Amino acid sequence: MSQPLHRRTVLKCLVAAAASTAFGCHDDEPPVDDGRAYFPQSVASGDPRATSVVLWTRMVDPDRPDTDVAITLVVALDEDFKHRVLERTGLLAQSAHDHALKVKVTRLEPRTRYYYRFILEKDGQRLGSPVGRTRTAPASGTNTSVRFAVANCQDFRGRYYNSWHRLLQLDEELDFVLFIGDYIYEADSSLVPSTDPTRNVRFTDPGSALPRDMGGGRVELVAQSVSNYRDLYRTYRSDPFLQQVHERYPFIVTWDDHEFSNDCWDAHATYTDGRTDEFQPERRRNAELAFFEYMPLDNTDAPPGAIDLEGVPRYPDTRIWRDFVFGKHLRLLVTDYRTHRPDHLIPEDAYPATVAMDAAVLASLGLTEAFSADAFAYVNIDEFPAQQAVLRGAYVQLAVAAGLSSEEASARAVVAVQGNLALAYVNPVLVAAAQPAAGPIDPVGKPRGLAFVHMGKQDLFTSIGARYVVIKDTFDVYAAWRYATSGRAAQDALGEAQEAWLLEAGGSAQTWKVVASSVSTTSMIWDLRNKSDVEPPTVRNRYYFSVDQWDGFPDKRRELFTALRDRAGGHALVVAGDIHAAFASVENEVPALTAPAIASAAVQEEAGEAVEAAGFPPGTAVYRYVVTEQEATFREGNPGITFVDSDAHGFTVLEVGPEVVRAAYHLIPSSEIRVNYAEKPEELAARFSRRDFLVRPGTIDVA
Repeated sequence: MSQPLHRRTVLKCLVAAAASTAFGCHDDEPPVDDGRAYFPQSVASGDPRATSVVLWTRMVDPDRPDTDVAITLVVALDEDFKHRVLERTGLLAQSAHDHALKVKVTRLEPRTRYYYRFILEKDGQRLGSPVGRTRTAPASGTNTSVRFAVANCQDFRGRYYNSWHRLLQLDEELDFVLFIGDYIYEADSSLVPSTDPTRNVRFTDPGSALPRDMGGGRVELVAQSVSNYRDLYRTYRSDPFLQQVHERYPFIVTWDDHEFSNDCWDAHATYTDGRTDEFQPERRRNAELAFFEYMPLDNTDAPPGAIDLEGVPRYPDTRIWRDFVFGKHLRLLVTDYRTHRPDHLIPEDAYPATVAMDAAVLASLGLTEAFSADAFAYVNIDEFPAQQAVLRGAYVQLAVAAGLSSEEASARAVVAVQGNLALAYVNPVLVAAAQPAAGPIDPVGKPRGLAFVHMGKQDLFTSIGARYVVIKDTFDVYAAWRYATSGRAAQDALGEAQEAWLLEAGGSAQTWKVVASSVSTTSMIWDLRNKSDVEPPTVRNRYYFSVDQWDGFPDKRRELFTALRDRAGGHALVVAGDIHAAFASVENEVPALTAPAIASAAVQEEAGEAVEAAGFPPGTAVYRYVVTEQEATFREGNPGITFVDSDAHGFTVLEVGPEVVRAAYHLIPSSEIRVNYAEKPEELAARFSRRDFLVRPGTIDVA
């Protein structure tokens, strides 16, 4: 029997109805019991706009594991659900989609906080999910500041989400959390096990996973099937702190590489560094399906109600780049760097001796004098059959050691060891072979050209000299030439349609245009040119640490972000992630803020592995400059850097106002990611530090 409504309750309902088209007030609602066990990944919200938001949950009923189960969504203005704005029944958590459900709620009021929960009715009992709260965006003309957190890279395996814990401690009044990639890492815990069983990842169907040979007899399993990718999202979202952040704030997300495959491009993986063909469109489609099932995003401008997961386009028709308006001062442009980009400019399986730019090309560019040294001499190896035979034999030996069959290695050797080859690679191989009839070739009088060895490529199948530790000055020449001769396609990182959208949105009325890039635009350079203690002298070059990020497309970066800056009247800002370090820099007069990782390997650690693989262990001068003194080396190599911390994790909080963007980096030493502070909040708070900056058009200053 309904209870009579008191005068105060009636007034509350009238106010709610006037303000938000309320569904009604309910003082007599049947009780909702704690049903968290049926919602193991809790709830989440995302893609907040002025009048809409996407709400998400995953409902699991162990008594009906293969059945679509109907649940109810309730949205209200208050945490007690007295002032409802929506009650939608009959929503199906479908077994075909791992019982994940996304609902787009519309006709909401701008800049308003809402509470929501999902309810399962079972055996006469009403079982509720955890209560989530969300917030719509301010209307486009509202003169208000906007606050949001930037996060990325949250490897779960053997690590703890102390950064999420800290964000919850701060209890910031945020409009949203911007997560810009690597929400999951695609591997199980084979090589990163934890003594804490709650921090391990195990596939329920390991037979459908892809074995990845890591060398030295080590093998890890990486996700390949839909089941594998779903396992990852289920496991990551089991973390209580990540759940609480999702329960508290709406998320705006994009992906980077690990949602599919490390250092991917299009539907290509890069695990074997060119030893095999890794075009994997079905694997990519599987990865995207799980992403769309578990992420509360609306990339199809869906109608109100349950979002049809079957109807979300996937590779090759994927489109997740989209933009958001938050009041008068922020237009957020969320980009997709992975889906439409071309291959890395230096192939991982490139033969180091292959001449990429011959004498005629260098002459046409006016670069003959710049490359006149003997180090750039090359010959047509077909005119030296004895030496060619030795080189092919060496190729076969190296390729077999890398895992190829002798037949395949021999076939590849014939293709690779022909035509113009650089003596900088050829002669050391001939010297090592020590065959009198096939000695080194005199460079005197030989033409000059630019080969992959001159860009740092030393081995046949490797990321070093291809995606990482690339010689900057020669790479820049090659990149510019490829850009010009390919009609700019060689560096078309975003694709034609996405780039056109980005530049058009850059001229919009909002004060600040903030571009979300999953990879950093900060140029990360090691300048060893004047380091006299670096041996051998041939190593004294400038290097890009990673050309998997925007350093790999330097001409497109300059062109694109200069155009964006001009269209935005100088009020352009890039926020990025991926590289597991914190940076604040100005690139091509555009401020760039790179947020640290939530939980992963710090860039300092990754750089150490890269230079050791290149033959420079701890104790060498190279290791000291690029690992031990890495931050100073980055600053020296790129004067545009205002701030760098290459050994910290955490997150960044931005406040976008009419004149200035305030950025606060919340940082914790990367060593702390393997320490569980769940029951030690005071100790956790003491481990964090904060760095504040002010961003104005074209500048970043310490606050």
